[in-house]
Amino acid sequence: MTVWGKTASETYHRRATGMLRGVYRLIAADIPVRPGAVVVDVGTGPGLLLHRMTGTGGVLHGVDPSPDMVAIARAAADAEGLAERLSFATGSAEDLPFPDASVDLLVSSLSLHHWVDHAKAAAEARRVLRPGGRLLAYDFRFVRMGAAAAAMRAEFGQVTRTPVRLAFARLAAS
Repeated sequence: MTVWGKTASETYHRRATGMLRGVYRLIAADIPVRPGAVVVDVGTGPGLLLHRMTGTGGVLHGVDPSPDMVAIARAAADAEGLAERLSFATGSAEDLPFPDASVDLLVSSLSLHHWVDHAKAAAEARRVLRPGGRLLAYDFRFVRMGAAAAAMRAEFGQVTRTPVRLAFARLAAS
């Protein structure tokens, strides 16, 4: 995944907080989370999707390859009084810091286009997901999802692409 430095991370956080607030709300509303489910947001950026998911009862974790972005995500959660309910770690779609079969739901919100190796990311998703677990990747519709969908199909078998709202689409693998 693309690793952003301090300045790029701060700029993205500022812009995402304003411009993408509604997008994160829509994505959060589309994600089925049962109480107690372990949820990981891959490429979490400043963690804004997880802020919207705190009422789901899920155990929420964010992962981003940028240590600067992880620091911003932690600070943003703390500023919103959510630090006790969210955890953040450095990691990528291709190298997740979770044990085998420990995650119920992997979510990627607007980061699929930054993934470097879709096949490795799909295999890594399979590794950390529990039996019956799901991977939901949301990104802009203009993003070419063919390589990601093919990698997910090879790893999971079933993949669907669904328009969510206007400019966004979801890939689901299970």
